[in-house]
Amino acid sequence: QVQLVESGGGLVQPGGSLILSCAVSRSIFSFKLMGWYRQAPGKERELVAVITSTGTTEYVDSVKGRFTISRNNAKSTVDLQMNSLKPEDTAVYYCKVVDVGNRDYWGKGSLVSVSS
Repeated sequence: QVQLVESGGGLVQPGGSLILSCAVSRSIFSFKLMGWYRQAPGKERELVAVITSTGTTEYVDSVKGRFTISRNNAKSTVDLQMNSLKPEDTAVYYCKVVDVGNRDYWGKGSLVSVSS
């Protein structure tokens, strides 16, 4: 069983920055896709950013130019650098990984609140 633990969420003012980190319980070399999703109150969960095993990244349009996803193979983490945060970025952020057998694993989520 794969365990994912998110950290780094919290309260930040508009325009501020946060780094979310997802620690994975086994080597991330075994995953073909790693990503961050978010779910705002009253809304469906949406994809924020993904990164493949080859380093290819994709972002939802609303975060392009502000968020950066990266993977640290040595530490078995996938991180999300979030800059220029807006109130509409407020959500619970979830980490997800997909292994080579197409099995999904999810973290329990980390709350990000952007408010003055």
